[in-house]
Amino acid sequence: MVLMTAKLVERSALFVSFAGLVITTVFTFLPLWKTLNAELNEMENWYEGLWHTCIFQDEVGLQCKAFDNFLALPSDVMVSRILMFFSIITGLLSLIVAFFGLEGINLGEGKEDLKKKLMVLGGVLSWVSGITTLFPVSMVAYVTVVEFWDDNVPDIVPRWEFGEGLFAGWFSGLFLVIGGSFLFVAVCMRKHCPPRTPSSSTGPLKTPQYLKTEVL
Repeated sequence: MVLMTAKLVERSALFVSFAGLVITTVFTFLPLWKTLNAELNEMENWYEGLWHTCIFQDEVGLQCKAFDNFLALPSDVMVSRILMFFSIITGLLSLIVAFFGLEGINLGEGKEDLKKKLMVLGGVLSWVSGITTLFPVSMVAYVTVVEFWDDNVPDIVPRWEFGEGLFAGWFSGLFLVIGGSFLFVAVCMRKHCPPRTPSSSTGPLKTPQYLKTEVL
């Protein structure tokens, strides 16, 4: 008994990829990539993302300020912005392309090969989206670690640490890669498990024979 059909794998792939795309889109614009808590004033928490620097105070609340000049941004932030936009675009395209390759979507007679190619293209785009999500997140994490352990910075100076957005970015990138992999698996299942037809699976239909009896 087959527990996983190609149709179920396809739907699961789209669901996982869609979840990864939503998380990627949300955390791209949130200032939760890095966090800082000054030991001299524990009532203040600083947050930084790709677009804003925010400070949270118990009495005032959350206040954010956008970066003034694009050209003055650090190189890791500038590259991360570009890659995250590219990730969102490719992730959206992967869902659209893979949708038209699903079983049950009618593209016309004799379009089964085209639907398989659309599924493969959707898987490739989902992989690209996942990789372009994992790379900037990992790069920002690497820069944060290097700056945290920099011996040239005095110990009294507060250091940036990992924010919740970095962990969300790693999960979303993995979701996109896993979703693309599921699309490839679904294509392989289609090739090895072609749809069964009544003529090939059960043979010619036989009409039942009845014996006519008379009651005396």
